[in-house]
Amino acid sequence: MNAIAQAEPSATVAGSAPATPIVRTRGIHKVYGGTVHALKDINLEFKRGELTSLLGPSGCGKTTLLKIIAGLLEPTEGEVEVNGKPVTGPGPERAFVFQDFALMPWATVLRNAAFGLELQGVNRSEREERARHYVNEVGLSGFEDKYPHELSGGMRQRVGLARALAVDADVLLMDEPFSAVDEQTRRKFQEDLIHLRERENKTFILVTHSIEEAVYLSDRIVLLSPRPGRVGQVIDPEIERKGDPDAIRRAPEYLDLTDEIWRGLREYVE
Repeated sequence: MNAIAQAEPSATVAGSAPATPIVRTRGIHKVYGGTVHALKDINLEFKRGELTSLLGPSGCGKTTLLKIIAGLLEPTEGEVEVNGKPVTGPGPERAFVFQDFALMPWATVLRNAAFGLELQGVNRSEREERARHYVNEVGLSGFEDKYPHELSGGMRQRVGLARALAVDADVLLMDEPFSAVDEQTRRKFQEDLIHLRERENKTFILVTHSIEEAVYLSDRIVLLSPRPGRVGQVIDPEIERKGDPDAIRRAPEYLDLTDEIWRGLREYVE
């Protein structure tokens, strides 16, 4: 089966099982300064429990779309719905994992992981209990009392992920979360994220520049065209992710799809 399907601008990202999408974007346009058209007519649906990667050439609006879904940017036209309700700003059902970690340098790992709960007014004992649970979930048990400067880049990113998970948001929005770490750490983080998804029934929307990462992690890949970003293709990787991670990355279906996506992207950058 060809995993890549050409998509009209109104293409929908949908799972095979009938379910109500948790996130919908309807006719999203974004124009900066009245002249720079970043996004045009983005219509997508994201199902609960799926990880969707936003992939495309630099400047195609991937992060802009992610921030619009997060409520950090307003679209020029169109709307976003989460759980059937229009997005008018940030909300507790969405959590953002930033590319640059965004940790408080004066706070411990536990305090950083609990910060979103603190903003929500959760009492100290409850927020620390929940934060401690997710610090352990992301593999940082024993580092609760450390400070960001005492951690590696990969560990700091794990703290950011623990903070996003602790608020129990339905949707985790991740803006190139592995770009600031070395290749070995990046691969380990990818493998850990797959295991984490098996335990957490949440919707992940991931911005990445890495074709290999998108193929390895994603249930769906949305390929955006150059600016103004439109939905060019919707891709179902259909990769079996159980077993040895290195064997998965050497599998013919993984390598063939990675190459096929690159050929599609190359048309945009030539």
